[in-house]
Amino acid sequence: MAYDDDLARIAAALAAAAQALSRFTPGEVASRAKAGGDPVTEADTLVDALLRRALPRAGEGWLSEETHDDRSRLACRRVWVVDPLDGTREFVQGLPEWSVSVALVVDGDPVAGGICNPARGETVLGARGHGVTLNGAPVRVSPRAGLAGAEVLASRTEVERGQWRRFAGAPGSPGAPGASFHVVAMGSVAYKLARVAAGLADATWTLVPKHEWDVAAGVALVLAAGGRIVAGTPEEERFNRPEPLLTRLIAAPPQLLPEIEREIARSG
Repeated sequence: MAYDDDLARIAAALAAAAQALSRFTPGEVASRAKAGGDPVTEADTLVDALLRRALPRAGEGWLSEETHDDRSRLACRRVWVVDPLDGTREFVQGLPEWSVSVALVVDGDPVAGGICNPARGETVLGARGHGVTLNGAPVRVSPRAGLAGAEVLASRTEVERGQWRRFAGAPGSPGAPGASFHVVAMGSVAYKLARVAAGLADATWTLVPKHEWDVAAGVALVLAAGGRIVAGTPEEERFNRPEPLLTRLIAAPPQLLPEIEREIARSG
């Protein structure tokens, strides 16, 4: 099947990354601040180099949070979009909410992806036409019919800033009328998307912009698992763009999207 070789490459690269990360102890890792204030560690740069050796072949492009952007990727049909350690803040804090995220984008479409959370021993892998697996077992997005009672994953940082208080059921919310769903704060947007793809949570959405490397693998997985993605604009649903930034992202089973969009509009 199409993407068999790519999935094998992704799986092998994630396994190698998990092995490399095993020598670090989350919560006991030194970090420094990048421009903008986000932390970076030796683990980030180590895994970035490992993935770059393992994934691209001749003629394939590369886009990573930890590598200078080589704009020659824009002329490539096949581009690897990776975040070698998504959720570095949680990694430094010792919270098991970080992941390694790998996506293959072909002609702007995220067609295959893998997300590994070594701290929880979870690897979600999938591609168009292949479906999605969690540690080798087939999974799909949640079958939940409505937003009431749903588990919605939110950015831990956004929750701590109080940005989710406007949603009923969110920490610190005033109990305003609206869909009654359960908000769970979690690091690593890639890991949140992987959990939605695997049916371990019902939905997730962002309230601040995200880069392609944050979400490309998760988007590939959600789509391969039968879910839907809504970005800020239709153009943002295409990847490997000159400015790789998405103003917003919703990931959910298709039956929940209309209710989610009404809830976001109501609370905005």
